[in-house]
Amino acid sequence: MEKNLPVIQLNDVSFSYQHRRVLDHLNLRVYQNDYLAIIGPNGGGKTTLLKLILGLLKPENGTILVLGQRPQKASHHIGYVPQDHHENYHFPISVMDIVLMGCLSPKKRFYYSKKKHYNAKAMKILNQLDMADYASQKIAALSGGQRQRVFIARALMTDPQILILDEPTTGIDSKGQTDFYNLLRVLNKELTILMVSHDMNVVSSHVKSIACVNKHLYYHDQSEISENMIHRMYPNVMSEECPFEFLGHGIPHRVLQLHHNIGKNND
Repeated sequence: MEKNLPVIQLNDVSFSYQHRRVLDHLNLRVYQNDYLAIIGPNGGGKTTLLKLILGLLKPENGTILVLGQRPQKASHHIGYVPQDHHENYHFPISVMDIVLMGCLSPKKRFYYSKKKHYNAKAMKILNQLDMADYASQKIAALSGGQRQRVFIARALMTDPQILILDEPTTGIDSKGQTDFYNLLRVLNKELTILMVSHDMNVVSSHVKSIACVNKHLYYHDQSEISENMIHRMYPNVMSEECPFEFLGHGIPHRVLQLHHNIGKNND
């Protein structure tokens, strides 16, 4: 795929649940090696947007292309790390077993003859993520940050071009979050990253672009995000116009332009 073409395109996409419009006429272009944060209020449609890109849902109208194909055709090029809900961690499964799940496919059999190859690949990825020493440990014994590294390792088993994460640092302490985002910064050299996040410090200091989603979508590029501006950030309640502000030296500053000044997309 040509580098100047977007890896993800949404053209006038809308979606409804039981006749209730959740996303309304979204337009978006995401380019290779972008690092896009998707922010917005609960119930604003962020996770629905991810499911549309992943091909788990189909738009009510409009079109979505991922690497020039329909999302369902391009799914093997996407690594997905869902929200960590701390479920079933007492199930006796090892780190290696979880990572190996990343190469399972309902359309292909997991041939025993390939197991050695997959094991070697999984260990290589775990080593890259500093988790090789934990390969035989049970997932329940790991910290939240370590578990997320394992889930990223699982997502990387298909050699994806795009990595999608939904609230990846929920329940992770500040040290674990710092290490986790440093890892994503490294992965972003090779991968395009989309991440749903409520962590405003990440939005200010790590990502390259922002999509504010609350039924509509408003795009902000890197020129509007200044790490030097940010000392401490406090998000206000996000209305449909996404008034994204922080406090610096006791004075409120607006990080992003008002949406009526820039339009609703990044075409």
